[in-house]
Amino acid sequence: MLIKNIEQRIKINKIVSIASIAFASFIVIAGFFFAFRMIQDSRKSIYILDNGVPVLAKQTDVLLNRPVEYKAQIELFHRLFFTLAPDDDYIKENIQKSLYLIDDSGKKEYTNLKEKGFYNQIVASSSMVSIHTDSIALDMEKQKFQFFGKQMITRKSSVISRKLITEGFFEDIIRSPNNPHGVLLKNWRIINNEELSHQTKNSY
Repeated sequence: MLIKNIEQRIKINKIVSIASIAFASFIVIAGFFFAFRMIQDSRKSIYILDNGVPVLAKQTDVLLNRPVEYKAQIELFHRLFFTLAPDDDYIKENIQKSLYLIDDSGKKEYTNLKEKGFYNQIVASSSMVSIHTDSIALDMEKQKFQFFGKQMITRKSSVISRKLITEGFFEDIIRSPNNPHGVLLKNWRIINNEELSHQTKNSY
C-alpha cells in the first residue's frame, strides 16, 4: 500500500512538473510573440517635430497604397501626354515628362502622331487639347490597366469631343525624381479614339 502511494505521488509530481514546464514554455513563447508585435508596431510609429513638439504619425503599409499609386501614375501619364497647347516648347516639355513614366511604346505613339502632323495642327490652329479621366481599371494579377476618358480639342471655331480608351501593363521600378511613384507603364496602346461630338462655336 505504501509503495502504491509513493508511485502515485511520483506520477502526480511528474504530471505537475511537465505541466509547469509546458506552461512556462507557453508563457515564454507568448512573451516573445507579443514583444515582437510591439517592436513591429513601434517601427510603424514616426514622430514628427511640429515647432519643437513631437507629434505621433503612423506609417502605413506601402502595399496598401500601391493600387492608388498605380492609378495616379496612369492618370498623370495621360494628362501629360494629352494636355497640349499651341506652343512647341510646351508640347515637348509635357511629352518629355510623360516619357519618363512609360517604356518605348509611349515614344512610338508620340512619333506616330508627330508623323501624322497632329502636333503641327495643334499649333497651326491654335488649339487647346485636354482630357478628362472617367475611370481606370486595374487587373492586379496580370498587372494590366485600362484607361477610360474623354479628349477635348478646343479650337477657335469649334469644340471636338473624342472618346479615349487605352490599355497597357505596369510594373514596379525604383523611384526617382522623374518617376516619383516608381511605376513604369508598358506595352501601352490606344484602342479607341473615336469622335463623340463636334460643336461649332457661335461667332459674333
